[in-house]
Amino acid sequence: MTAGKVEIAHVRDEATMVSVLTLAFAADPVSRWSWPAPQTYLETFPLFIKAFGGEAFAHSSAHRIDGVGAALWLPPGVHPDEEVLDALIHSTIPKHLLEDTFAVIEQMQRHQPEEPHWYLPLIGIDPSQHGKGYGAALLKHGLAICDRDGIPAYLDSTNPKNNALYEHHGFELLDTIQVGSSPPIYPMLRRPGRRG
Repeated sequence: MTAGKVEIAHVRDEATMVSVLTLAFAADPVSRWSWPAPQTYLETFPLFIKAFGGEAFAHSSAHRIDGVGAALWLPPGVHPDEEVLDALIHSTIPKHLLEDTFAVIEQMQRHQPEEPHWYLPLIGIDPSQHGKGYGAALLKHGLAICDRDGIPAYLDSTNPKNNALYEHHGFELLDTIQVGSSPPIYPMLRRPGRRG
């Protein structure tokens, strides 16, 4: 089986896409370090998705594929809702992790390019559908837009298992971020037109 067609997702698709992303990140090292308790994760991660990448729906840069994959791209000049994210972090992340969490976020922000760029805060596939080309199709679709516009793409990989896929699509590892007990995070940048 091969992946189907990537489509623009609309606000009416948001609930399905949030569910897909919540499943996709259920074993993600950084997500589960942040919210180790299953119930807290399941209650909080959908809110995190909306604050971190939800603006993609308003800018026609949320992409879906066959109901099993989702990618939320933020165009140049569009950012996550930092006020909501800050409140969510303070109210849901275990207190003993807050200092490390904010230190990680500070380092992540330092690696974001200053030049205009497309940001990919979230991309994920239903775990039952891994290995069928859905992630590659979503990446290829989004990166074609970056290439068309001649604008770099940036992401923070939170799972080293995904780095080879990103590198295959032209992303270059900038650094490794790791603070205290946090799992590593890998900021990655792709110049327009760069192939893996």
